[in-house]
Amino acid sequence: MQALALATLAFVLYLAAASWQALVLLRRASPQPLLVRGMATLGLLCQLPLTIGLFGHGAPVLPGLSTSIILISAAAVAVLLLVSLFKPILNAAVGILPLAGLALVLAAGLPSPERVDGMTPGIAVHALSSLLAFAVLAIAAMQAVLLGLQNRALRQHHIRGLVQALPPLTTMERVLFELIWAGVGLLTLSILSGFLFLDSMFAQHLAHKTILSLAAWVIFSVLLFSHHRLGWRGMRAVRWTLGGCAVLLIAYFGSKFVLEVLLARG
Repeated sequence: MQALALATLAFVLYLAAASWQALVLLRRASPQPLLVRGMATLGLLCQLPLTIGLFGHGAPVLPGLSTSIILISAAAVAVLLLVSLFKPILNAAVGILPLAGLALVLAAGLPSPERVDGMTPGIAVHALSSLLAFAVLAIAAMQAVLLGLQNRALRQHHIRGLVQALPPLTTMERVLFELIWAGVGLLTLSILSGFLFLDSMFAQHLAHKTILSLAAWVIFSVLLFSHHRLGWRGMRAVRWTLGGCAVLLIAYFGSKFVLEVLLARG
């Protein structure tokens, strides 16, 4: 019950922060980055006890669905708040914060599988790089959505509203590819450390995640190469970014949801 209360409070704070930033994008409110970051930080502090509690009896080597959701949502919010101090990505809070809060509330009601003790430094590198890779690429996905809306508005000659509230198109694209570069770097570290420190990346319980993670890595790598050599940008970059993130989402959560929720209830 305490976990659900904390998760709900975090969700309310995340939703409040996202709502204000949405009003800014709609030009119904003035930009208040300190207010948005402040409410999001309070939400993250509410989530912190849930995150720390996951490690009370040893860190999970293979975290279950609820554990993964809590960890990744916390990582996404933390990365967003940190990077927004240096890059104009606070608008991504409109999507990232409500999704993180909703996922947190849902995770609080999911069954928690037993923890497996014995996380070695190598496995810790794999786990941390996996969390951060997904968090950064999730933010990139939201950046791509905003970029897509901005592109469409400009094509329709709607130069007010959202277009005025967002940074220039060239800045939006540059930040998107910076996020993808960082995410691919972390995803590469995650895959390499998995092959080095896990017994078998193609064991039955890991094969789907390995194959789909490699597929996502290929998608993002093709996008980065094509952007550099062929000048891919605009809506093509948006579609490839969202496609890669969709594959990564299935890799991280697909089988866990089927095994722990659907089959457990079936």
